[in-house]
This record gives sequence, structure tokens and C-alpha cells, in this order.
Amino acid sequence: MTHTTSSESSESPSNMPADQRTLAEAARGFMPVDEGQALYASAFQAPVDGPWLEVGSYCGKSALYFGFAAQARGTVLFALDHHRGSEENQAGWEHHESDLVDPAIDKMDTLPIFRRTVYEAGLEGTVVALVGDSTTVASHWNTPLSLLFIDGGHGHEPAHADYENWVPKIAVGGLLLIHDVFPNLADGGRPPFEIWTRAIESGAFDEIGHTGSLRTLRRVTEGI
Repeated sequence: MTHTTSSESSESPSNMPADQRTLAEAARGFMPVDEGQALYASAFQAPVDGPWLEVGSYCGKSALYFGFAAQARGTVLFALDHHRGSEENQAGWEHHESDLVDPAIDKMDTLPIFRRTVYEAGLEGTVVALVGDSTTVASHWNTPLSLLFIDGGHGHEPAHADYENWVPKIAVGGLLLIHDVFPNLADGGRPPFEIWTRAIESGAFDEIGHTGSLRTLRRVTEGI
């Protein structure tokens, strides 16, 4: 199910250009096509007087959807990830991909694939990689954000830390997008749903879009 509001920017194209869509859909990652298209469309509803930031980039799939929109609108996407994989990407878990393990240190390393993905899409001037711990980077970040996408660690601690560290940095009028929001526990993990609930119950955000497990909200006042 897809829901959007009439607040969509007049700059928004009716469809993502076919060549860009092909690159984004071919990029490695777990983002469903309809949710990726919703990332792109939602980005045209964001203000452009501040940077965009995603928490959780993996191999760059979501960065392409946002990056092409950012390029069209003349802004920048900061893509933040430690590139060691979330809990569910580790050996023995559902989304583990063994070829992404660096054999020299026996740890995940998605950064080389991410950089190649961004390069091949022609987005190196638009998508800026931030490699490090989310909490550490957030503690030194002072620029108000026009758009924040949370798709980092899905455990309770990392999901709530991303919410508490980054959501206060969204400017009024800016967008908050949260991925893997499953109201039914049988469909997926609980923490993304919990932080979406926090945003709604705070009164600081209105939901303006819903596609699959992706929720799009707009900040209407201060608070978290």
C-alpha cells in the first residue's frame, strides 16, 4: 500500500528516470523496489536548505535512490555506516553474505562495494560517505537536517540510540523516514516500529507517507 499527500514538491518527477532506476534496482541490498521508489519520491518533499543523512547504507542501494534525488535538487546526502554489518548481517543470521567478510580480519566490510556502487552511478559529488559509529558521529554533528533516514541496526539499543541521537537534528519542516516498520511482530523486528511509535506519540511529527515497511513523517514542531 502506498500513501502520499498533496504536499509533494512541484519539482518531483512523475517517475524516476529509467537509467537511474535500473542502477538503483541492480545495486546490492535488501530494499524492495516499491520502497526504493518511495525513498526517491519522498526526497522531493524535503526542504533543500539543509543536508540529507541516512543511517545505515550497507552496499549503497538506498544511497542511490536518495542520491539521484539529491543530485536533481542540488543538495547532498551523507551516508553514515560503520560498514561492519548490523546484527542480522553477521554469520549465522538471516541476512549474512559471506563474500562481504574481509578474510584478513574476519569481519564484514561493505565499504568497497558501497564506494563502487556510488562511483558507477556517477554520484561521488553528491553522496558523501561517513564511515564510523553512529553515536560518535552524531555527538559532533551540529548542522540541521532536511531529511533523515533511519535504517541502521535493528536491535533495541542501536535503533533507539539512532532515534535519540539524530532525530533532534531534523529541522522543522524536514522529513524523517524509518525503514522496516512492522506493526505485526510476526512480520519483522520490533525496534523500528518502536521508534516510529515514539515519533508519532511525541506530537512533533505527522505521517505523510506509507509504502510497505517504509514510513515517512514530517517534523511539525520541536521535540522527540
